[in-house]
Amino acid sequence: MTITRRSFLKKTSYAVATGLVMPAYVRSAPMDVSANDKINVALIGCRSMGWSNLSTFLQSDEVRCVALCDIDQSILNLRAKDLAVLREDKFDLYGDYRRLLDRKDIDAVIIGTPDHWHCLQFVDACRAGKDVYVEKPIANSIAECDVMVDAANRYDRVVQVGQQQRSAKLWKEMIAYLDSGILGEISRIHVYANFNYAAIINTVSDSDLPEGIDFDTWLGPAPERTFNSQRFHGLWRMFWDYGGGLMTDWGVHLLDMALWAKKVNSMPKSIQASAGNFLYPNGMHETFDTQSVLYQFDDHVLTWENNAGIESGPYGKSYGLVFTGKNGTLVANRDDWQVYPEREKIPEKIVKADHQEHKEHIFNFLECMKRRDRNTACTIETGSLSAKYAHLGNIAARVGGASLQYDDKNQSFNIAEANKYIKPRYRTPWKFPQM
Repeated sequence: MTITRRSFLKKTSYAVATGLVMPAYVRSAPMDVSANDKINVALIGCRSMGWSNLSTFLQSDEVRCVALCDIDQSILNLRAKDLAVLREDKFDLYGDYRRLLDRKDIDAVIIGTPDHWHCLQFVDACRAGKDVYVEKPIANSIAECDVMVDAANRYDRVVQVGQQQRSAKLWKEMIAYLDSGILGEISRIHVYANFNYAAIINTVSDSDLPEGIDFDTWLGPAPERTFNSQRFHGLWRMFWDYGGGLMTDWGVHLLDMALWAKKVNSMPKSIQASAGNFLYPNGMHETFDTQSVLYQFDDHVLTWENNAGIESGPYGKSYGLVFTGKNGTLVANRDDWQVYPEREKIPEKIVKADHQEHKEHIFNFLECMKRRDRNTACTIETGSLSAKYAHLGNIAARVGGASLQYDDKNQSFNIAEANKYIKPRYRTPWKFPQM
C-alpha cells in the first residue's frame, strides 16, 4: 500500500490527538509528494510579509493555497485577485481565522498578522494539527513565547519562524568564519538598526473606521481602543500593545545572529538599558526612537542600539553587527560581511550575499514538513530565544535603566516592576492560551 503525504499527516495528527507516540523512524521518514497530493497552505494576514511569504511558497509546484484570511475586506479582495493571477486553483476567503483552522484539508498555515495576534493563532493552529510558518517576532511578550514553544512541542508540529537569515549562505559562511577562530576571541558584539519608518513624526487624530475593516477583531486580545490610521497597517509596530519598535522588528533578526555566533541558548547574566523619544519627542510613536541596551555574559558583552527617524550608521550601513575580536573586526549586514584586520594580523576579506535566503527558508520548511522533521532552519525555540532577548531590551528600558536579571525557569525578574511586562492581560472574550 502506498502511503501518501496526506494520509501520513492525518495519521500523525490522530496519534498526537490520542496521545499515541509514533516511532522515530516513522516521524523522520522522507516522503514523495505526487502531482495529486499537494501541500495545502492557508494565509492568515494578507497585507505585507504574509503575502510575500505566500508568493514564495507558490514558487513550489507542490504547494496549493486553499484559503486566505484577513480582517480588512479591501486587502482580502486585492489578494484574492493577485492569487487568481498566480494560480488557477480554487480557494476560499475568511474573516475569522478559526473557521479556516476547522478545515481538515489544510496542512500548514502562514501567520503574517501583527505581533500581538501571533500567539493565539499559532497555538490554535497547532491544536488543529497544522504545521506553521510564523512571522517574527514570534510573539509580543515573553510569556507568549513560552506558551508557543509548549504548543509546538505538545502537538508535535513542524514550525518555521520567519527569521530567514538562518537560511542565508552569507550568514552561514560568516558563522563558519567566526567558528574557525581566525578573528580571535570575540569580546564584544555591537548590533544596531537605524530606520526612518520607526518614528511616526506626524500626529493625526482618531477617525471613523474605514468600511470593510473588522477593527474589534484586529485588536483581538489587546486593550479596546479607538481607530487611528497611524496605529494601524504597518505602523502598529510602534505601539506597545501590538509591537516593540525596532528592538523587536529588527532586533530578532540581528540579535539572532549574535546569539548564533556565540552559541548562546540561555538568558544573559544581566540587562541594562537607556532609551527615550529624544529625536522626535512630539512624535506619535510609543516605542523608543533612541535606545541602547547592554547584555552581560561571562566572556563578552552584547550591545544593541537603535535610532528611529534616521538611516545612517557605522561603516556606512544603516543596520548591522560589529564583531570585535583580537585579530580584527567583522562587520555584517544582509548585503555582505567584511573583515577589517587588526595591524595586519589576518587578511582582509569581503563576502557578498546572493539574496536567496527567503526562498531557501520557505523551501526548507516544506521539505521538513514532508519528512516530519521538526529541526527546521529556525525552530520555534530559536525564534523564542531571540524574541525574548528583544523583549528583555525593551523591558529594561521601560523600567528606567535598572540592572535586570531574568529567571527564565520561574518567569520572573529581580525587580518587581519589570514583572508586569512578562505576560499581557488579554481582553475579554480572548483568553491567554493554557497548555
